Amino acid sequence: MQPNTIALRLDIAEVNVIIKALSERPFREVYELIGKIHAQSNAQLKPNGTQLQSNEPVDTHYVHDKG
Repeated sequence: MQPNTIALRLDIAEVNVIIKALSERPFREVYELIGKIHAQSNAQLKPNGTQLQSNEPVDTHYVHDKG
C-alpha cells in the first residue's frame, strides 16, 4: 500500500524557506525529506533556475545548488 501524496506549488523562495527551517532540525529527522525536496525541485528546474516547460526533457542527474 502506497502512502497518500499531495502536490504543492511553491515558488523557489518558499521552498528555500522550508529547507532552511528543516535544516534547524536534527539531521537524522529531516535528511530524507530534504533529499526528496531537492530531487523533485531539480527535476523541475533547468540548470539556470528557470522552470522546465512540460514538453521539455528532464535531466535528473543535475543537482541545483545556489550556494
